[in-house]
Amino acid sequence: MNIELSSLPDDTSSLKKIIADQQHEHQKVQEQISYLEEMVRLLKNELFGRKSEVRRESDANQLPLFTHPEVPAPEPTEDVIIEKHTRKKRGRKPLPANLPRVDVIHDIPEADKQCACGDEMVQIGEEVSEKLDYTPAKLQVIRHVRLKYACRTCEGVDDPGPTVKIAPRVVQLIPKSIATERLLAHVVISKFADGLPLYRQQKIFNRYGVDLSRTTLSGWIIQASEKCLPILDLLKNEIRSGPLINIDESTLQVLNEPGRSDTSKSYMWVFCGGAPERKAVAYQYHPTRSGQVPIDFLGDYQGYVQSDAFAGYDQVGRQKGIVHVGCFVHARRKFVEVTKVRKKVRGGKPSPMGLADEALDFISNLYAIEKRAKNQELSHEEIYQLRQQEAKPILDQFKLWLDTNQPRTPPKGLLGKAIQYSLNHWDKLIVYIQDGRLKPDNNVAENAIRPFVVGRKNWLFAGAPKGADASAVFFSLIETAKANGHEPYAYLHHIFTKLPVATADADYEALLPWNIAPEDVAISSEQ
Repeated sequence: MNIELSSLPDDTSSLKKIIADQQHEHQKVQEQISYLEEMVRLLKNELFGRKSEVRRESDANQLPLFTHPEVPAPEPTEDVIIEKHTRKKRGRKPLPANLPRVDVIHDIPEADKQCACGDEMVQIGEEVSEKLDYTPAKLQVIRHVRLKYACRTCEGVDDPGPTVKIAPRVVQLIPKSIATERLLAHVVISKFADGLPLYRQQKIFNRYGVDLSRTTLSGWIIQASEKCLPILDLLKNEIRSGPLINIDESTLQVLNEPGRSDTSKSYMWVFCGGAPERKAVAYQYHPTRSGQVPIDFLGDYQGYVQSDAFAGYDQVGRQKGIVHVGCFVHARRKFVEVTKVRKKVRGGKPSPMGLADEALDFISNLYAIEKRAKNQELSHEEIYQLRQQEAKPILDQFKLWLDTNQPRTPPKGLLGKAIQYSLNHWDKLIVYIQDGRLKPDNNVAENAIRPFVVGRKNWLFAGAPKGADASAVFFSLIETAKANGHEPYAYLHHIFTKLPVATADADYEALLPWNIAPEDVAISSEQ
């Protein structure tokens, strides 16, 4: 603020107060400038910098390099022995053994098989080199010919019964459609697994001389998805069987939503769960991001629910019998942002390691424990014991570090926000050490939502709510198939073939991915 000298008071106490106010105002302005500079550097990094969050200056096993007297550095609990490893042979990987082989024999002329001594030369071996070949896609028309039969003798006889018999119609997933189950599976996989929009598929079909409109392709997808709803219900039941459900969501633009403009923002939710041998993924479209969406999905479920720190999930954590688990990856990401925007020193090198790196070292040490547990294939009980012995002391030290540095850090800066984020959600972040079946992060759900996000960049929006629902069905089936070791095209072709004759619950249960051996749904290259 501007102060006229003539208006200044004569007494010392009033002058001191004015100076103190000016210093406080100056400090606030400097903090605001620092914050805005951080935001500019963060924006530049998002646009032009590395997208990876992997740290170059430290590895997962490094202990904190900077500690304060009141925060002791975590001490190693055991000696780590690095065993010898076998170096992988460099070179081209062999072609898959399941691909068909076509032998092309290359021989020398008959005249060259005569030795200079006059004797006939004999074959002593061969040299084989394999080349990968590609046969362009082929469209063909399957003609279903239904033979008719009639009785000449019964012609003209009163009430002779049926005089004409014909072979029954072929049962189809979509009655009266020209699409076979293989074509339907191809269209679905092309859009939802390969991110190929329908208008591009239409152009591809046109190149082969077949006119298939986007309306026709879209109608096939919607009708096929409706036939698959009983399988989706079984997937949701498996997810609700516990003991852990991972949840995430991402935006989606849906046109022609009742009572909403086409520019409104909708959401695709993903729920992951089930036993290790029955991994299930279920997508669900909803116009809102309300916390009521996961609550409705969970129903009477009781167990662990893991998600990010979006406020809508707070309602989930307040449900009876549900324990809300946080995500350390999100907490870590806040500190990574700090390292990406810190100023450079002379020579273009990063400034010396600071508080953000100390926080990242704590988290790296926690993940080093998780990596060791995975490599040693420990049981859930053994993982629990390992976390109690090694992870809990590191978490205690990290919490002390956060409490110590929180009042020393400007709250509006990126570092202050990162520290405050971890403190605000600390109770949820440390839940994972209570059960060996839990993970420290929500990567399962984030990895599951990623294929949808990649596809959305290509097809941009859903043309109607029914289209969004169909997308949810097929993303659920494809990602669940992949999680259980199935090739998604082969799996969809299999269920499209079986669904028309499925009537009882047992028929639909048999179509769940974990009830089918991968070799039972494999499609040969000759089909």
